Amino acid sequence: MTTVLVNAGPWLPVPPGGYGGIENVVATLVPELRRLGVRVVLATVGTSELEVDELLCPLAGPRFESVAAPYNQVSGIAHAHMHEVAAELRRRTDVDVVHDHLEVVGPAVLAAMGRSAPPALQTLHWDLRKHADFYERFDGGGRVRFAAVSRSQLERAPENLRAQAMGVVPLAVPTPAGAAGGNGGALGEHALVLARITADKGQDVAVRVARAAGVPLVLAGPVAGIGDPGELRERLAAGEERLLAHPDVRYWCEEVAPHVDGEQVRWVGCVGGEEKERLLRSARALLTPIRWAEPGATAVVEALGRGVPVVGTPLGVLPTLVEHGVTGFLADTEAGLAACLRDVGRIRAEDCRAAAARWTPEAMARSYLDLYDALLEAAG
Repeated sequence: MTTVLVNAGPWLPVPPGGYGGIENVVATLVPELRRLGVRVVLATVGTSELEVDELLCPLAGPRFESVAAPYNQVSGIAHAHMHEVAAELRRRTDVDVVHDHLEVVGPAVLAAMGRSAPPALQTLHWDLRKHADFYERFDGGGRVRFAAVSRSQLERAPENLRAQAMGVVPLAVPTPAGAAGGNGGALGEHALVLARITADKGQDVAVRVARAAGVPLVLAGPVAGIGDPGELRERLAAGEERLLAHPDVRYWCEEVAPHVDGEQVRWVGCVGGEEKERLLRSARALLTPIRWAEPGATAVVEALGRGVPVVGTPLGVLPTLVEHGVTGFLADTEAGLAACLRDVGRIRAEDCRAAAARWTPEAMARSYLDLYDALLEAAG
């Protein structure tokens, strides 16, 4: 039996309570790996509840609030986590493969361990241009390799990184339980943005687009790791200097919050479980007016799986996931996005669900099993 240590990192529990793209992917992948006969050791935070064979928890609680703080304030978090992962790998001999999801620090530490660590495969969840100094020079020595989450992500990667990539494995989300999803043919009332609130995700654009289209807007996602609107109000009122300096908080206060009136535009904070399901199934469309080249976009797959069309900008993976005029619309101007949002009644829920059926958890797990085998063979 193959034993894989899946390193989810120190930022959020697995599964996350609300927002958590990487952690949602891990929570989707691990049960399928175990169903296919893999023994899984999960390195995560102590509040994780996913059923696994073994749990390794270097840090007791999630540190997502700190993820975008200045490096000199928070660099120790990822390194503290990886220090204990490395110690665990040195202690035992039964781990065959490490499947890493911790940006930069994961592959750097694993490569430095040489043959005292098992071969490692890192899934690349982020924009690969932001760490050019690392990815243009990193050498995994054939023992640390990479998997992209979309072809467009890999095409934008530095040549050095592409040479060490083993393939592309599209992200999957769990199949919706219960009803087929969507509104049973009825058009929902609100547009939904399901993402952490930051300039790259374009919530300010979403506000203007929804107003121009005359469609109510619901924003769901955390601000600087804070998912409760009441908590954010209290902490801002208290004048927490570190919080006020956070770029996502400045973006929220200056560009988004002035438009949140509780009626035309609502912010509901982090959502998960039944609340998230209700918001998705009752949405007119998922609105993704991103400003960056999104590599994976699990929220898009979640929406399509529920029969909900997607309206977004044609960046990153979106042209691969959204077929213009069939499962949603893509436009590169705010006026174009507003026109698309008004026109989503033409999109059929069954076409959206059929598109999402291409990205199943089992398919993702089987693709990774193939990559684990190839990695072990290549590493000797």
